[in-house]
Amino acid sequence: MKLYIGNLPFDARDEQLQELFGTFGTPSTTKVIVDPQRGRSRGFGFVEFDDPAQGRAAIAGLHGTEFGGRTLVVNEARPQGGGMNDRRGPRGSFGGGRGDGDRSERRPSGGRRF
Repeated sequence: MKLYIGNLPFDARDEQLQELFGTFGTPSTTKVIVDPQRGRSRGFGFVEFDDPAQGRAAIAGLHGTEFGGRTLVVNEARPQGGGMNDRRGPRGSFGGGRGDGDRSERRPSGGRRF
């Protein structure tokens, strides 16, 4: 079971998550997501348990608790998107244009909107 850990302090490290979540079982992986330009936590990470019961115990025991002066958000991680149900649309696009080829509603060149 893969868990999402949010609202981590910016100085959080993998080892700290291993220790914190180790009180609920044996995490198979712990990963704090780090901003490569700043070299610090981006404020979230992931912990994975082979035993789902340990993951559920960690959620129940740590969600809403304080860690490093911040209140943790701990829940089951959602699968990565990219499909039609992803909020960014198909193939990870962000939209930004009609894309249907219909130009009938476009303003003439130089038209201004106030």
